[in-house]
Amino acid sequence: MRAVLQRVSRAKVTVDGRVTGEIGPGLMILLGVGKKDTSATVARMAERCANLRIFEDDQGKMNRSLLDVKGAALAVSQFTLYGDARGQRRPSFMAAAPPDLAKALYEEFCEELRKLGISVATGIFQAMMSVELVNEGPVTILLDSDNTF
Repeated sequence: MRAVLQRVSRAKVTVDGRVTGEIGPGLMILLGVGKKDTSATVARMAERCANLRIFEDDQGKMNRSLLDVKGAALAVSQFTLYGDARGQRRPSFMAAAPPDLAKALYEEFCEELRKLGISVATGIFQAMMSVELVNEGPVTILLDSDNTF
C-alpha cells in the first residue's frame, strides 16, 4: 500500500460538479492499493497515517499527529501510485490491486481511520475526480507499506 500525505488547511473532491468529500485542517491522503495488500496492511497504514507527527507544536516543530491536532482526513483512492515508469514512456500498473480488492481495502482503510477517531471524507472509487487542496508548509510525505521509500 502506498500513500501520499499532504498537510492541508482545506481540501475537497468533486465528481461531476458535485462535492463528494471536503475537510478543513488535516490530511489529504492519496491511497494506492497493491496486489499483495491485506487487512493487516490496511491496519498498519491507517495507524501510521493517524500517528505520523507532521503537524507543528507550539515551538514550530513537527511533533503533533493528526490525532493530536484533531484534524480530518480526505482519503482518495489512486491506483496510479503503483505506476512504474522506469525505462518506459507509458507506466505499467501491474503491481496495483485489481479493482474489487482495491475498493474493499480502500474502504477498510477509511473505516480504520474512523475507528481511531478521525473524521474521514472520501472521493468516489474509480470515478474521474477533481481534487483541490491547500498544502500547508508545504508538507508532503510518502509512505509505502513495503518500505521501498
